[in-house]
Parts: sequence; structure tokens; C-alpha cells
Amino acid sequence: MIKTAATLAGLMIAGAGTVALAGGPVDEKLVIDGELEMVTRTAAPEGHPLDEVISGWHYRTDETREMEADSFQNPAMLYVERGEEIWNTAEGNAGKSCASCHGDGDEFLKGVGASYPKWNAEANKPFNIELQINACREKNMEAKPYKFDAGDQKALTTFIKHKSIGMPVKIDLSQGEMQDWWEKGKEKYYTRTGQLNLSCATCHEDYNGYYIRADHLSQGNVNGFPTYRLKQASMVSLHNRFRGCIRDTRAEFPAAFSDELMALEVYVTWRGTGLSVETPAVRQ
Repeated sequence: MIKTAATLAGLMIAGAGTVALAGGPVDEKLVIDGELEMVTRTAAPEGHPLDEVISGWHYRTDETREMEADSFQNPAMLYVERGEEIWNTAEGNAGKSCASCHGDGDEFLKGVGASYPKWNAEANKPFNIELQINACREKNMEAKPYKFDAGDQKALTTFIKHKSIGMPVKIDLSQGEMQDWWEKGKEKYYTRTGQLNLSCATCHEDYNGYYIRADHLSQGNVNGFPTYRLKQASMVSLHNRFRGCIRDTRAEFPAAFSDELMALEVYVTWRGTGLSVETPAVRQ
């Protein structure tokens, strides 16, 4: 098994570095600011290939875990603050802000981040928070939609998700055609692509718990996105991470918010059902 993993990793890093079995995730509890205990390990939903779903927090270094547990140390809280400013700032020809329709967000946003993606009947596809923000900007604020990964898009998405911190991830697959998109996402998750012939499942299901390069492969759950990545010193959106993983298989990555990646978001979000929303999580 270790020899097989080393061969896999050797392909992914072109022979550089070593791979070793790390012994699995640490057995600790994540408590934000000493008050809010997070669910970071829980029984997998029915139909899941694993028995237990585990947050990526358990796979990080001591220093990284401590950083997420302390809001004062967490650099991503600056994005939460910026997102709150955007929420309350009027923009566009209609002269409206998010708060004009939804108030300060404390009540309206509670649970929103835990339940997306949702089915959008008008668009006839699932919407994540970023797509919903752009739809509101165009229709209600008469403002320009954000370009993918614009700084303010990431900040506002982070603020919205943070309002559900500690709440369990649970998306509704009974809405519209969500189940069909779940099936498409599952197919994408298990499809090998690129010159390295790897799928999402290769790393996050078959080899979670192994080291690759100097990092530790987790189950790939997305309950902490948008996530602050220390290596990039910035917030990273989920579709940015999807595209980065696909790029690392040496395949051509799809456009952000494409049907292919939206289906993958539906499926991967479901895989983390029951884990607490951690946004903004901190990862290496």
C-alpha cells in the first residue's frame, strides 16, 4: 500500500520529495475562541463511500489549527470585515445595498451558507453563493456582476458563509433537478483526467491521510470555503481550488461556475454533510 502511494505521489511531483503514511488525522476538538465547538468529525450521510466525514482542519499542522481556532489570529477575519462593509454599501443604479433588502444579515443570513448550493428555477441550474450575489447585483441593485475571484466577491462570500459558522452543512437534493446534478458531480469526482490520470477520489478518498510533497491529503471536504491558504496569503474560492486541482493533474480546467464545476460543487458539498461551516477556515 505504501509503495503504491509513493508511486502515485512520485508521478504527481515528478519524482521530487518523499511520501509516507502519516497515521491519519489528529484527534482533537476545534473550538473557536474557546466558546464555539465545531463538528469536525461525524457519521457520513447515507450512500457516502466512507463511514466518517472529517474536516480538513484535522489534517493540518499544530500552528495552522491554532490559527483557525483564534479569530484574532485568523488572517481571514479581515475578509469577513471587508465583506460586512460591502454588505452595507449601496452600489449600482438602484442605489441599494445588500442590507437594503436583507437588513444587517444577522437573522437573514443565519444558515444560508450551510445550505448552498441551491436550485435556481429561473436559471434552471444550481446556484452557489457567488452566482446568487451576482444575480442580486444585476437584478436588484442594477450593478455590474463581479468577475470571478474579484477581491470583493471573495470577501462578501466569506462574510455570508461566516454568518453560518458552526452550523451543519446540509443541502437539499429534492429541489428541482439537484439530484441529477449530484449524479453528474459524482461522475466528475470519480473520472480520471489529465496526463497524470488522476481523479478527485484518487487523493481524497483512496489516499487521504498520506503526505504528498510537504502537505497532508485530507478528505477534501469543503465546509471551510472560502478558505485562507497560507501558501497564497489570500482567500481561495472553491472553484479556484477545483481548477487548481484539475490543473495539477495536467488537464485543461473548466471555466469557473461552468455546469461541470457546479455539479462537482453540489456533490462535494454533500460529501461533507453534517460538518460545521468553518468559514473562514485556514489551510496550508
